[in-house]
Amino acid sequence: MLKDNADRIHEAIASACRRSGRGDAVTLLCATKGVTPERLHEAAALGLTLFGENRIQDALPKMAALEGLGIVWHFIGTLQKNKAAVAVERFACVQSVDSIGLARKLQGAAMQAEKVLPVFIEINIGDEPLKGGIKAADLPALLEELGRLDNLRFEGLMCVPPYHPDTEISRPYFHQMREIYDRLSPLFPSLAHLSMGMSEDYAVAVEEGATMVRVGRALFGERVIQWTAEGVEA
Repeated sequence: MLKDNADRIHEAIASACRRSGRGDAVTLLCATKGVTPERLHEAAALGLTLFGENRIQDALPKMAALEGLGIVWHFIGTLQKNKAAVAVERFACVQSVDSIGLARKLQGAAMQAEKVLPVFIEINIGDEPLKGGIKAADLPALLEELGRLDNLRFEGLMCVPPYHPDTEISRPYFHQMREIYDRLSPLFPSLAHLSMGMSEDYAVAVEEGATMVRVGRALFGERVIQWTAEGVEA
């Protein structure tokens, strides 16, 4: 089933690229929230090696279980500032930088670790009060700060638009993100990714210019049970 799902997703991405006249590649990130290490082993065996986790405490045991398989881990959830050092140590990229304060924490941890950490800025494109991400209007100040933080490398933009069962409702948000991306690309040579689109709407996101989609349920199936670091919960 996992192989069939992966094949379907890759074909849907390719079809969306054809519909929009795109010739560039789109990266599939496997969203691993609630997915057991055993299922992730299956994904790795299929050649899927870019994984994204929402919580530090759930990522660490999965990382240990999959060690040596060449997995690249991105952090894609809300990151607490007190977890910045762990994120820098264990993840190849943090996709959810949404404040100057968090950027400075990651900078300090990256300096301590003597590494340069790729980061994406998460934009709250729908201005939803309970959702993470910086407002688009506040983006210039964060970009200016990132320009002063030598141990962080700005490589992408990320968003989670307001949910709606009609995926066409998400299209204007994705389009707005692409416009922001296009305006910034000439100014920031390191900007390479536009991370948007999940299981429900990734095809629309690709049509609107996503270079990376974060897919969990459509790949791994419905999560009837929730896997956590402490075990399995109903």
